[in-house]
Amino acid sequence: MVGGWGGLCPSLTSPLCSRGSPDWLPLLRSLPGGGAEEGAPSSPLSPRPCQPRRHIVFLKTHKTGSSTIVNLLHRFGETRGLRFALPPRYQFGYPHPFQARRVKGYRPGGPSFDILCHHMRFDLPEVQKVMPPDSFYFSIVRDPGSLAESAFSYYRGVAPAFRRAGSLAQFLVAPERFYDPAERGNHYARNLLWFDFGLAPPATPGPEAMRAVLARLDRTFPLVLLTEHFDESLVLLREALCWAEEDVDAFRHNGRNPRAVRPLDPAQAARLRAWNALDWQLYAHFNRSFWRRVEAFGPARLRAEVARLRERRRALAEHCLQGGGPVEAASIPDKQIRPFQFGQAQILGYALRPGLGPADQQLCTRMVTPELQYKDRLDARQFGANSSEGAAGRGGR
Repeated sequence: MVGGWGGLCPSLTSPLCSRGSPDWLPLLRSLPGGGAEEGAPSSPLSPRPCQPRRHIVFLKTHKTGSSTIVNLLHRFGETRGLRFALPPRYQFGYPHPFQARRVKGYRPGGPSFDILCHHMRFDLPEVQKVMPPDSFYFSIVRDPGSLAESAFSYYRGVAPAFRRAGSLAQFLVAPERFYDPAERGNHYARNLLWFDFGLAPPATPGPEAMRAVLARLDRTFPLVLLTEHFDESLVLLREALCWAEEDVDAFRHNGRNPRAVRPLDPAQAARLRAWNALDWQLYAHFNRSFWRRVEAFGPARLRAEVARLRERRRALAEHCLQGGGPVEAASIPDKQIRPFQFGQAQILGYALRPGLGPADQQLCTRMVTPELQYKDRLDARQFGANSSEGAAGRGGR
């Protein structure tokens, strides 16, 4: 199957290739769901007529698989010439709350943007200054147990509470001994999801205050994805955005080397959930709403579309990737697709298979380009080639 992809279409500009997602043609017409009309569902599994959403706000939470979502948003927007709300560097003043003035090219009363998707601490009124009123808001959450393990590995050097503890096991014995909420960087050490959503601890503890917070989030974010059910989340996202199936095809980004992941035993996971109790309530709430959405979508329909998604990913990996999967950064000679290394965990990336044709090279490169380099490319497209400092060789975000 792979060998026949290159000759399916004479050129990207020919009438045969003028439909569907421009970045994916002609290479994907032989994959399940390929060749959909732009503006209509790409699969008989999705019969609902709709128009693709192009005004999108993604709250990119930390250590949740959000970099993979950003990659598909980057690709969708770039191939359609959409306007991104971009930070001067790589985050919108994080950990400070989002401010419209931090968006490059923003001016009050000026044109709005199409996609906002880089790290920020959420502030709805400020976001609304930048984005159109019809924007679709979504985010992603993760079980606070595994999220905290990942955060410890990644942010041990910048969170004083983690640094003083030395190891996750020591931290879990008595986290309050190491944690001072006033210290810079310690937002990574407790209730990181709650912080990213722009929330302060409830002024009055109790279920009523929590219900009010969650109801407000539900009004802002009609869809919140789950890291633990990532492929199912991609399908629900595709449905919500009325995108074609190929628009949510993606390789995993910013993933650790599996050897660096320390599995948690049940007692450790329980202690981490208790320590991150606000995050646990957030996660439990969005977990329930996620499965209600699955029921409305149809479990059998979801299983079928997830199977198609995974088959497409497998075929794309076979076609695009040297070795068919992720590799260590040192094995990637091209710095434009080599992932930035931060913290103590080794971040994997992808090397492209040699001999790809021009259209395939473009598609595969976009799929494997890490977030920082892709942001630089979008920055150059919107503001000129010398507008961004560049991710290569830099030591911070």
